Amino acid sequence: MTRKGKRLTLIFGALAILGIAAGLVMFALRDNIVFFYTPAQLAEKHPSPGARLRIGGLVKQGSVVKGDGREVRFVVTDNARELQVTYTGLLPDLFREGQGVVADGVLGTDGTFRADSVLAKHDERYMPRDVAEALKKQGVWQGDKK
Repeated sequence: MTRKGKRLTLIFGALAILGIAAGLVMFALRDNIVFFYTPAQLAEKHPSPGARLRIGGLVKQGSVVKGDGREVRFVVTDNARELQVTYTGLLPDLFREGQGVVADGVLGTDGTFRADSVLAKHDERYMPRDVAEALKKQGVWQGDKK
């Protein structure tokens, strides 16, 4: 085999290894590539309790209940399904019922989502793109009207 042939074999071998490595990484991350899940998507997925997830949707009207200390319970909905969320900590200033929210946390064995962090929308016109798209697919998003 000539030097040129050896180099080509080495290059193709390296590209094949890189391709396999990229494929394995994508396979391992297939469920974590999604920015967040809506309650309806979560119900379809049936994640195991203790799974680390990010959920998004709207805070259901009348669902915010402040408990002892800094504990807060509220319901996240996409108008198809609902998910009970508990959070201990300070909520963002813009957090309120009927507004978009994204929460990181763990799904409990009782089906309650225990959030580690809660993100609220920034102004009256802003909605995280993924939340807006999920709501548009369900036909409930009214944000484009002025």
